[in-house]
Amino acid sequence: MATTDSTLVTPAVASDRARWGYLAICIICMVMIANLQYGWTLFVNPINKAHGWSIASIQFAFAIFIALETWLTPIEGWIVDVLGPQRGPKVMVGFGGIAVAIGWIINAYATSLEMLYLGAVISGVGGGAVYATCVGMAVKWFPDRRGLAVGLTAAGYGAGAALTVIPIRYVIDNYGYNTAFLWFGIVQGAAVFVLAILLRGPEPGEMASAPAPKVAQSARSFSPKEVLLSPVFWLLYIMFVMVSASGLMATAQIAPIAADFNVGNQIVFWGATTLTAALIIDNLANGAARPLFGWISDNIGRENTMAIAFGLGGIAYWLLGTLGAAPWAFVLFAALIFLTWGEIFSLFPSTCTDTFGPKFATVNLSLLYTAKGTSAFLVPVANIIKSSTGSWHMVFAVTALMNLVVVALALFVLKPMRARMMKRG
Repeated sequence: MATTDSTLVTPAVASDRARWGYLAICIICMVMIANLQYGWTLFVNPINKAHGWSIASIQFAFAIFIALETWLTPIEGWIVDVLGPQRGPKVMVGFGGIAVAIGWIINAYATSLEMLYLGAVISGVGGGAVYATCVGMAVKWFPDRRGLAVGLTAAGYGAGAALTVIPIRYVIDNYGYNTAFLWFGIVQGAAVFVLAILLRGPEPGEMASAPAPKVAQSARSFSPKEVLLSPVFWLLYIMFVMVSASGLMATAQIAPIAADFNVGNQIVFWGATTLTAALIIDNLANGAARPLFGWISDNIGRENTMAIAFGLGGIAYWLLGTLGAAPWAFVLFAALIFLTWGEIFSLFPSTCTDTFGPKFATVNLSLLYTAKGTSAFLVPVANIIKSSTGSWHMVFAVTALMNLVVVALALFVLKPMRARMMKRG
């Protein structure tokens, strides 16, 4: 790692080299916890077959994981900021690595739904500790390329699971889902714990030499209390919930949807089944969306980018619902959904820090990130709608509408509100 001693190198060069190194560590940590969420769908049917628990009750564990992974992040972010840039990231990410390992070990030995839910609680707390800290580091290290940096960090979480789809399916098929939980939990948790030792945040004034951003940013930093009293924050929160809920429905249900469409085990190309191909491509698309749209938003503005991404997302949901019974269409339109959903994890944190400043960024963006936890409890609603209507078509119609509403809010409500707020300073 480059030294920041001004007698050896200039501060600007040292800081620029160092921040990319720390960003790389954060990305790897995110890759290590990615399948806690994005690999979950692989375990749903095997758990159902092994224990006879209903799909809805198993998916409640997923909702618990998402809730704990998000709702505790303001506390975790506050601890990081209080402990300071040297100790905070190390302590919180190290704790997260231990917790995610314990959570999946519990899942491996769960013989009741209560045990499965306990595993979700512990892994959710650990996953949130890693996620919040790494995203907080990205927005602080890169004020000039905030959308891109957060997007790259979040891409590790969104695309990282693609690396383990085939290995996890292999272990589940040959050794059982319990073994997959055990092996991957231990290896991933240990990797995160070791990487945590190398992390730190920027010292005060260390980023003063960073290039000026192209998008408007607040001239001062707002405290968490001020943020919670801001109408802009709550508008962002509502928008986040709406888009996140639609994406989580697809994330958690992609395997059951493929089964109901009778395409899951059909071969599409290179010997891969529709479900395997979709999961790999979906995770890659989900990951690619985050730096792509983050970079776009650094250049054309956050709200304009939201309109483009979520507008395409609304179309993608509709197309999957109407044409998804064909294997090639299922893979293509599922990928488009993930490509136009994953960017919420770069656009919203960037917008939040642009609006409310960097000093309390870890806490403030964590407060906004709790919207993901709120949206998680809408995931079982998809099963209820499907059960009552007999198909997934109404689910996709609802999710398409939610995305189009957010497009309107971004352009005609959020954009002028933020412009007035920035003008007041």
